[in-house]
Amino acid sequence: MEGEKGQSAKATSAVGDLRKSWQTWAEDHIEYQRKNPFSSDDRLASKPAHTHRGDPTYGRPPEGSRTEQRGRDAHSHVGREVEELCLIIRRTGEVGEDGHVRVTFGQLFETYVTISNKVVGILLRARKHGLVHFEGEMLWQGKDDDVVITLLQ
Repeated sequence: MEGEKGQSAKATSAVGDLRKSWQTWAEDHIEYQRKNPFSSDDRLASKPAHTHRGDPTYGRPPEGSRTEQRGRDAHSHVGREVEELCLIIRRTGEVGEDGHVRVTFGQLFETYVTISNKVVGILLRARKHGLVHFEGEMLWQGKDDDVVITLLQ
């Protein structure tokens, strides 16, 4: 008889553990759906309000999310590429009378293309951050080979 009671207690405990596990999963899922902007479950009344332009969180991934981390990693990677571009300009360019290093786009493209095929995008990012200056909106290989790029820092 004791054996039967022991087995019964184990079975009840296993069912209780399974029930707790299921309940935890269900609660986690409900919380996830509350934060999910694509959830169509109207029963989840406490959905976060959508942000609007001007709100500091507008266009930003949730804090601590994997998306936020990927964005930080990408930003860091592009930053390193911009630094590398500036070093290449410094090495291949010539110092002008004003102390700024200058290089033509054609010369830079031929040097930098072996390192990265994104030279134009990296140049635009460097200009956005005030590190380089060049005339025009976009530079095209062949057409803009004589455009002078000036390293500002």
